Amino acid sequence: MTTAFSILDLVPVRTGQTTAQAIATSMTLAKAADDLGFRRYWFAEHHNMPAVASTSPPVLIAAAVTRTKRIRLGSGGVMLPNHAPLIVGEQFAALEAIAPGRIDLGLGRAPGSDPVITQLLHRSGTTSDAQQFPDHVQDIMQLMSPDGATVRFTSGGTYDVHATPDAAGSPEVWLLGSSDFSAKLAAQLGLPYVFANHFAGDGVERAMSLYHQEFQASERHPAPVSFLTANVVIAPTQAEAEERALPQLRQFARLRSNKPMRKLETIDEVLADPSDALEDSLIQQNRQRWFVGEPAAVADQLRAFAEQHGVDEVMISPSAGAYASEPADETPGRLATLELLAGAL
Repeated sequence: MTTAFSILDLVPVRTGQTTAQAIATSMTLAKAADDLGFRRYWFAEHHNMPAVASTSPPVLIAAAVTRTKRIRLGSGGVMLPNHAPLIVGEQFAALEAIAPGRIDLGLGRAPGSDPVITQLLHRSGTTSDAQQFPDHVQDIMQLMSPDGATVRFTSGGTYDVHATPDAAGSPEVWLLGSSDFSAKLAAQLGLPYVFANHFAGDGVERAMSLYHQEFQASERHPAPVSFLTANVVIAPTQAEAEERALPQLRQFARLRSNKPMRKLETIDEVLADPSDALEDSLIQQNRQRWFVGEPAAVADQLRAFAEQHGVDEVMISPSAGAYASEPADETPGRLATLELLAGAL
């Protein structure tokens, strides 16, 4: 089995870095991923987080289109309860028109933020919610198709709705999840499926097994299509890789222990301020699920990971932190992770 590799980007923002600089480094990373032969590059959706600038996947995808030539670009994912299905359909139909055959629409049913931000997102009156997720996934697929969707009135009559006037094609729709629900829904609808292993980890065996066992062939997908995400840090030496993993590991620990979020620390800041006992315990737990080390060893581990779970692709979240001396408009550690992995494959 030949394993393909892709990239998931949360557009991390570190100490001393502006949003503009963080996004610029991600655009550089997207271009590098394109040049290095990675299969796809996806942007996440998170809100009101000091260390994450990936708030609007469609905007970031559009920016990345202008900097790449070949690689597929998409969302990992659009959190559907935050948006009206028609708006999502219009945005991604437009992206498909801009970059035909290169757009992926990954959909998730989590809010991607805290309850307060979720309420703010819903103040616009969107009818989307997690309970209607299955229906809204199908609505979006119909709206983006060349035939569009048909609204049927209870009083009689119909009304045709299109996400774009004359679609020549439609984005590839993926379902994202970290539980049985999305795995079973993707199987039922004959859609590709992604397990969010980069933040979940538990339950991956059951979810992937359910998806493959219950998959129902569709016109576009006669067989199951799936991949897993993974946090990856690669450096020339094991010692450097372990150091570069520290800022994101501690950020995860702060999130899990309900501590106030802040910009991603530099490696120097983490080393100068040792973690407390709870943080250290959480860091050690998360570190066991990460792929951290030298190029050849990590490449072999990722291939084995893909084979273990029966997928032909792994989407890595390049989670290398930065030293304080590194320029704010560059991301040497994340770039090295991509370059070293590509060289080891």
